[in-house]
Amino acid sequence: MLPPQKKPWESMAKGLVLGALFTSFLLLVYSYAVPPLHAGLASTTPEAAASCSPPALEPEAVIRANGSAGECQPRRNIVFLKTHKTASSTLLNILFRFGQKHRLKFAFPNGRNDFDYPTFFARSLVRDYRPGACFNIICNHMRFHYDEVRGLVPPNAIFITVLRDPARLFESSFHYFGPVVPLTWKLSAGDKLAEFLQDPDRYYDPNGFNAHYLRNLLFFDLGYDNSLDPSSPQVQEHILEVERRFHLVLLQEYFDESLVLLKDLLCWELEDVLYFKLN
Repeated sequence: MLPPQKKPWESMAKGLVLGALFTSFLLLVYSYAVPPLHAGLASTTPEAAASCSPPALEPEAVIRANGSAGECQPRRNIVFLKTHKTASSTLLNILFRFGQKHRLKFAFPNGRNDFDYPTFFARSLVRDYRPGACFNIICNHMRFHYDEVRGLVPPNAIFITVLRDPARLFESSFHYFGPVVPLTWKLSAGDKLAEFLQDPDRYYDPNGFNAHYLRNLLFFDLGYDNSLDPSSPQVQEHILEVERRFHLVLLQEYFDESLVLLKDLLCWELEDVLYFKLN
């Protein structure tokens, strides 16, 4: 008598069960043998957060022996510290126009027209920022923080800013920002500036809301303590630091002449720095 034959479906079922068990065993062994992957690991390392990773550096400008500019490539990596009441919006529009023409990547604020000014700049304030991200141009208002900005642009980026005579800047700032500086609201005279200057200590409070607009505003924008005594050695140290960090400091009083220097520094065409006087 022949033994009863197994049905085909029984053999298939046993095969599937054995296959599933074997696969589960392999997965279990693999999970212990291979360290787990962390999706955010690369973004949390200090090295990744420290600086951008450009694909290639643009060539440097070639300078002839006599000091005149030779053949060079237009510079496209630029940090512009946009200061207040210094014709900086004109320069901002020049950079926007150049960047749009050449399809450059801007670091824009996340939801505002400035980088959370008057707090210090931080990379997290940049729209769509990711650790290691690289940008061509940064140019919106900020309170400057060199290390944070430095990590967003390639090593050969050009740093520029624009300054203005402090006395004229104060006058312009006083009239423009007065409505948002509460310490000026108690001035009753028709000429509020004249009344303020007669007794500044009476009206000025360094801890007052928006008080930075009324004392050494450019020093504040550059990231320094605007309440320092002018005779403090730190003042001179900070000035020398600005000289080291910025390739060009434009002057509002010599704006056109400064643009010529900027054109040569960036190896741009004259049409790149043309502008209309609208204010």
